[in-house]
Amino acid sequence: MTIEDELHNAAPAKLTVDRVTKVYRGKRQDVKALDDVSLTVGEGEFVCLLGPSGCGKSTLLNLIAGLEQPDAGTLTADGELIEGPGRQRGVMFQEHALFPWLDVTQNVLFGLNLKPNLSDEDRRGVARAFLEIVGLTPFANSGIHELSGGMKQRVALARALAPNPQVLCMDEPFAALDAMTREQLYDDLQKIQQQRRKTVVFVTHNVREAVCLGDRVLLFTPRPGRIRAEFRIDLPRPRNINDVAVAQLATTITTELKRLLKAENV
Repeated sequence: MTIEDELHNAAPAKLTVDRVTKVYRGKRQDVKALDDVSLTVGEGEFVCLLGPSGCGKSTLLNLIAGLEQPDAGTLTADGELIEGPGRQRGVMFQEHALFPWLDVTQNVLFGLNLKPNLSDEDRRGVARAFLEIVGLTPFANSGIHELSGGMKQRVALARALAPNPQVLCMDEPFAALDAMTREQLYDDLQKIQQQRRKTVVFVTHNVREAVCLGDRVLLFTPRPGRIRAEFRIDLPRPRNINDVAVAQLATTITTELKRLLKAENV
Protein backbone atom coordinates (compact mmCIF):
# COMPACT_ATOMS: atom_id res chain seq x y z
CA MET A 1 0.00 0.00 0.00
CA THR A 2 1.33 3.45 -0.95
CA ILE A 3 1.38 6.69 0.99
CA GLU A 4 -1.28 8.01 -1.39
CA ASP A 5 -3.50 5.07 -0.44
CA GLU A 6 -3.08 5.88 3.23
CA LEU A 7 -3.99 9.52 2.64
CA HIS A 8 -7.07 8.94 0.53
CA ASN A 9 -8.46 5.41 0.60
CA ALA A 10 -10.43 5.25 3.88
CA ALA A 11 -14.02 5.94 2.84
CA PRO A 12 -16.07 7.95 5.35
CA ALA A 13 -18.36 5.88 7.51
CA LYS A 14 -22.06 6.09 8.20
CA LEU A 15 -22.78 6.02 11.93
CA THR A 16 -25.97 4.75 13.51
CA VAL A 17 -26.91 5.20 17.17
CA ASP A 18 -30.00 3.16 18.00
CA ARG A 19 -31.88 3.78 21.26
CA VAL A 20 -28.75 4.14 23.36
CA THR A 21 -28.93 4.55 27.13
CA LYS A 22 -25.92 4.99 29.40
CA VAL A 23 -25.97 4.85 33.21
CA TYR A 24 -23.03 5.47 35.51
CA ARG A 25 -23.19 3.38 38.68
CA GLY A 26 -22.31 5.19 41.90
CA LYS A 27 -21.97 4.16 45.53
CA ARG A 28 -24.88 6.37 46.61
CA GLN A 29 -26.88 6.70 43.43
CA ASP A 30 -26.86 5.93 39.73
CA VAL A 31 -26.59 8.72 37.17
CA LYS A 32 -28.32 8.32 33.81
CA ALA A 33 -26.18 10.22 31.31
CA LEU A 34 -28.10 9.31 28.13
CA ASP A 35 -31.67 8.18 27.71
CA ASP A 36 -32.90 6.41 24.56
CA VAL A 37 -30.77 8.42 22.10
CA SER A 38 -31.01 7.64 18.38
CA LEU A 39 -29.35 9.35 15.44
CA THR A 40 -27.72 8.71 12.10
CA VAL A 41 -24.63 10.50 10.81
CA GLY A 42 -24.20 10.35 7.06
CA GLU A 43 -20.98 9.50 5.26
CA GLY A 44 -18.69 12.52 5.17
CA GLU A 45 -21.05 14.58 7.35
CA PHE A 46 -19.86 17.01 10.02
CA VAL A 47 -22.28 16.80 12.98
CA CYS A 48 -22.01 18.97 16.09
CA LEU A 49 -23.44 17.84 19.43
CA LEU A 50 -24.45 20.95 21.35
CA GLY A 51 -25.80 21.39 24.85
CA PRO A 52 -25.08 22.49 28.42
CA SER A 53 -22.37 20.90 30.55
CA GLY A 54 -23.36 17.47 31.85
CA CYS A 55 -25.91 16.75 29.12
CA GLY A 56 -24.19 13.55 27.95
CA LYS A 57 -22.73 14.76 24.67
CA SER A 58 -19.18 13.71 25.62
CA THR A 59 -20.55 10.39 26.85
CA LEU A 60 -22.12 9.81 23.43
CA LEU A 61 -18.82 10.68 21.74
CA ASN A 62 -16.99 8.17 23.94
CA LEU A 63 -19.53 5.52 22.99
CA ILE A 64 -19.03 6.24 19.29
CA ALA A 65 -15.25 6.07 19.79
CA GLY A 66 -15.66 2.71 21.54
CA LEU A 67 -14.11 3.99 24.78
CA GLU A 68 -17.28 3.09 26.69
CA GLN A 69 -20.16 0.68 26.17
CA PRO A 70 -23.89 1.47 26.36
CA ASP A 71 -26.22 -0.08 28.95
CA ALA A 72 -28.91 -0.39 26.29
CA GLY A 73 -29.05 0.09 22.54
CA THR A 74 -26.41 -0.31 19.84
CA LEU A 75 -23.92 1.77 17.88
CA THR A 76 -22.67 0.80 14.43
CA ALA A 77 -20.21 2.18 11.87
CA ASP A 78 -20.88 1.01 8.31
CA GLY A 79 -23.13 -1.68 9.75
CA GLU A 80 -20.45 -3.10 12.06
CA LEU A 81 -21.17 -3.09 15.79
CA ILE A 82 -18.93 -0.75 17.79
CA GLU A 83 -17.64 -2.86 20.67
CA GLY A 84 -14.38 -1.11 21.50
CA PRO A 85 -11.75 1.33 20.21
CA GLY A 86 -10.52 0.90 16.66
CA ARG A 87 -8.27 2.72 14.26
CA GLN A 88 -11.25 3.39 12.00
CA ARG A 89 -12.32 5.95 14.61
CA GLY A 90 -9.83 8.66 15.55
CA VAL A 91 -10.27 10.71 18.72
CA MET A 92 -9.18 14.25 19.58
CA PHE A 93 -9.78 15.54 23.11
CA GLN A 94 -9.91 18.99 24.68
CA GLU A 95 -6.42 18.40 26.06
CA HIS A 96 -3.88 17.55 23.37
CA ALA A 97 -2.72 14.39 25.24
CA LEU A 98 0.62 14.41 23.42
CA PHE A 99 3.61 12.45 24.72
CA PRO A 100 6.09 15.04 26.06
CA TRP A 101 9.06 12.67 25.72
CA LEU A 102 8.47 12.34 21.95
CA ASP A 103 9.06 15.05 19.37
CA VAL A 104 6.38 16.29 16.97
CA THR A 105 6.98 13.68 14.26
CA GLN A 106 7.20 10.84 16.78
CA ASN A 107 3.85 11.85 18.25
CA VAL A 108 2.22 11.74 14.81
CA LEU A 109 3.90 8.40 14.10
CA PHE A 110 2.46 6.85 17.25
CA GLY A 111 -0.88 5.81 15.74
CA LEU A 112 0.80 4.62 12.55
CA ASN A 113 2.86 2.05 14.42
CA LEU A 114 -0.23 -0.18 14.51
CA LYS A 115 -0.42 -0.38 10.70
CA PRO A 116 1.64 -3.42 9.65
CA ASN A 117 1.01 -2.75 5.95
CA LEU A 118 3.34 0.28 6.03
CA SER A 119 7.12 0.29 6.08
CA ASP A 120 8.94 2.64 8.45
CA GLU A 121 9.75 4.88 5.50
CA ASP A 122 6.09 5.00 4.44
CA ARG A 123 4.99 5.80 8.00
CA ARG A 124 7.36 8.74 8.08
CA GLY A 125 6.07 9.85 4.69
CA VAL A 126 2.48 9.83 5.99
CA ALA A 127 3.52 11.74 9.11
CA ARG A 128 5.31 14.35 7.00
CA ALA A 129 2.25 14.71 4.78
CA PHE A 130 -0.09 15.38 7.67
CA LEU A 131 2.32 17.78 9.36
CA GLU A 132 2.36 19.70 6.08
CA ILE A 133 -1.46 19.69 6.01
CA VAL A 134 -1.62 21.30 9.48
CA GLY A 135 1.23 23.71 8.71
CA LEU A 136 3.84 22.26 11.07
CA THR A 137 6.55 21.04 8.70
CA PRO A 138 9.13 23.50 10.12
CA PHE A 139 8.50 22.07 13.61
CA ALA A 140 8.71 18.37 12.70
CA ASN A 141 11.66 17.75 15.03
CA SER A 142 10.64 20.14 17.81
CA GLY A 143 9.87 19.07 21.34
CA ILE A 144 6.28 19.37 22.55
CA HIS A 145 7.36 21.83 25.25
CA GLU A 146 8.57 24.19 22.50
CA LEU A 147 5.11 24.57 20.96
CA SER A 148 2.27 26.98 21.64
CA GLY A 149 -1.17 25.69 22.66
CA GLY A 150 -2.51 26.03 19.14
CA MET A 151 0.47 24.22 17.66
CA LYS A 152 0.02 21.36 20.12
CA GLN A 153 -3.60 21.00 19.00
CA ARG A 154 -2.42 20.92 15.38
CA VAL A 155 -0.07 18.05 16.27
CA ALA A 156 -2.98 16.29 17.99
CA LEU A 157 -5.11 16.78 14.86
CA ALA A 158 -2.35 15.40 12.62
CA ARG A 159 -1.93 12.40 14.96
CA ALA A 160 -5.68 11.70 14.87
CA LEU A 161 -5.78 11.94 11.07
CA ALA A 162 -2.57 10.05 10.27
CA PRO A 163 -4.02 6.50 10.64
CA ASN A 164 -6.66 7.59 8.08
CA PRO A 165 -9.73 6.89 10.23
CA GLN A 166 -13.19 6.81 8.70
CA VAL A 167 -14.62 8.77 11.63
CA LEU A 168 -13.05 11.62 13.61
CA CYS A 169 -14.47 12.12 17.13
CA MET A 170 -13.63 15.56 18.57
CA ASP A 171 -14.43 16.57 22.15
CA GLU A 172 -14.24 20.37 22.52
CA PRO A 173 -10.71 20.39 21.07
CA PHE A 174 -10.44 24.18 20.80
CA ALA A 175 -12.10 25.24 24.06
CA ALA A 176 -8.87 26.14 25.87
CA LEU A 177 -7.38 28.20 23.03
CA ASP A 178 -7.42 31.95 22.46
CA ALA A 179 -9.85 33.42 19.93
CA MET A 180 -7.30 34.05 17.16
CA THR A 181 -5.88 30.54 17.37
CA ARG A 182 -9.37 29.02 17.38
CA GLU A 183 -10.32 30.93 14.23
CA GLN A 184 -7.25 29.64 12.40
CA LEU A 185 -8.01 26.09 13.47
CA TYR A 186 -11.63 26.47 12.32
CA ASP A 187 -10.27 27.31 8.87
CA ASP A 188 -7.82 24.39 8.98
CA LEU A 189 -10.43 21.88 10.11
CA GLN A 190 -12.98 22.93 7.49
CA LYS A 191 -10.35 22.65 4.75
CA ILE A 192 -9.20 19.23 5.92
CA GLN A 193 -12.74 17.90 6.30
CA GLN A 194 -13.76 19.09 2.84
CA GLN A 195 -10.63 17.65 1.22
CA ARG A 196 -10.67 14.30 3.05
CA ARG A 197 -14.45 13.99 3.47
CA LYS A 198 -14.13 12.47 6.91
CA THR A 199 -17.21 11.77 8.97
CA VAL A 200 -16.83 14.10 11.97
CA VAL A 201 -18.71 14.11 15.28
CA PHE A 202 -17.82 17.26 17.20
CA VAL A 203 -18.82 18.04 20.79
CA THR A 204 -19.15 21.70 21.81
CA HIS A 205 -21.08 24.05 24.08
CA ASN A 206 -20.22 27.02 21.84
CA VAL A 207 -23.22 27.74 19.58
CA ARG A 208 -21.37 29.91 17.08
CA GLU A 209 -18.58 27.33 16.82
CA ALA A 210 -21.17 24.67 16.00
CA VAL A 211 -22.72 26.83 13.26
CA CYS A 212 -19.30 27.69 11.82
CA LEU A 213 -18.19 24.06 11.56
CA GLY A 214 -21.19 21.78 11.30
CA ASP A 215 -23.40 20.49 8.51
CA ARG A 216 -25.92 19.71 11.23
CA VAL A 217 -26.30 20.77 14.87
CA LEU A 218 -28.10 18.53 17.39
CA LEU A 219 -29.37 20.10 20.61
CA PHE A 220 -29.22 18.04 23.81
CA THR A 221 -31.34 18.48 26.91
CA PRO A 222 -29.74 18.42 30.37
CA ARG A 223 -29.11 15.04 32.01
CA PRO A 224 -30.33 12.55 31.15
CA GLY A 225 -29.28 13.60 27.68
CA ARG A 226 -31.81 13.42 24.89
CA ILE A 227 -31.76 14.98 21.42
CA ARG A 228 -34.56 17.54 21.35
CA ALA A 229 -33.89 19.61 18.20
CA GLU A 230 -31.90 19.57 14.98
CA PHE A 231 -30.65 22.39 12.75
CA ARG A 232 -29.26 21.88 9.26
CA ILE A 233 -26.58 24.43 8.43
CA ASP A 234 -26.82 25.30 4.73
CA LEU A 235 -24.37 28.21 4.76
CA PRO A 236 -21.65 28.05 2.09
CA ARG A 237 -18.11 27.02 3.02
CA PRO A 238 -15.57 28.06 4.03
CA ARG A 239 -17.30 29.82 6.92
CA ASN A 240 -15.89 32.47 9.21
CA ILE A 241 -17.12 32.50 12.78
CA ASN A 242 -17.52 36.31 12.55
CA ASP A 243 -19.76 36.22 9.46
CA VAL A 244 -23.13 37.90 9.93
CA ALA A 245 -24.99 34.81 8.64
CA VAL A 246 -23.20 32.60 11.17
CA ALA A 247 -24.04 35.01 13.99
CA GLN A 248 -27.71 35.22 12.95
CA LEU A 249 -28.17 31.47 12.81
CA ALA A 250 -26.30 31.08 16.11
CA THR A 251 -28.78 33.51 17.68
CA THR A 252 -31.69 31.43 16.40
CA ILE A 253 -30.20 28.23 17.81
CA THR A 254 -29.38 29.92 21.13
CA THR A 255 -32.99 31.05 21.46
CA GLU A 256 -34.20 27.51 20.86
CA LEU A 257 -31.67 26.10 23.32
CA LYS A 258 -32.85 28.51 26.01
CA ARG A 259 -36.44 27.53 25.31
CA LEU A 260 -35.57 23.86 25.69
CA LEU A 261 -33.73 24.50 28.95
CA LYS A 262 -36.69 26.44 30.31
CA ALA A 263 -39.04 23.63 29.31
CA GLU A 264 -36.80 21.20 31.21
CA ASN A 265 -36.98 23.51 34.25
CA VAL A 266 -33.25 24.26 34.27
